[in-house]
Amino acid sequence: MSSSKIGYCRVSTTEQNMTPQLELLHKAECQEIFKEKLSGSNIARPELRKLLDYIRKGDTVTVTKLDRLARSTKDLLSIAEEIKKKGAGLEVLNINLDTKSPTGQLMLTMLAAIAEFEKGIMLERQREGIDIAKEDGKYKGRKPIEETKLQQVQALVQGGTSVSKAVSEVGIGRRTYYKAIEEGRI
Repeated sequence: MSSSKIGYCRVSTTEQNMTPQLELLHKAECQEIFKEKLSGSNIARPELRKLLDYIRKGDTVTVTKLDRLARSTKDLLSIAEEIKKKGAGLEVLNINLDTKSPTGQLMLTMLAAIAEFEKGIMLERQREGIDIAKEDGKYKGRKPIEETKLQQVQALVQGGTSVSKAVSEVGIGRRTYYKAIEEGRI
């Protein structure tokens, strides 16, 4: 069985140009490239799912940058683990990372640990700032989204309206809608 380099290319909006990523992936000799035009915060990334289903033992998934592949450290580690379970490797061109080598595995683990550490520090500072603002009477918290708005969006989506159009019509954010789903509120 021969191994292949499989590329993954993603831009966040339809206005962004994926040509620079495609050029780098072709230069890296990717035999197949999966392309996606949607936000990394989008829960469903169908082309990434197709890529993960497509790869075989010995293949290498190649991306130009980590943020093109994953939304968060947790997401990156989950994707990297799925790639590893299939017997494939991960290559990130801009940082010269290749998880097929012990050094690449170490780098990925260190990157993940550093990102988690930075996130923890940021959240700690945020909590401290909120506590100070509360003491000063300046922090009231965010006004909760009315459940009826979430239900309106859900009804529109179930009726065949796209999530983007539904949240726009009702006047809430996409992230708010998806967060409500994650929390089981709708």
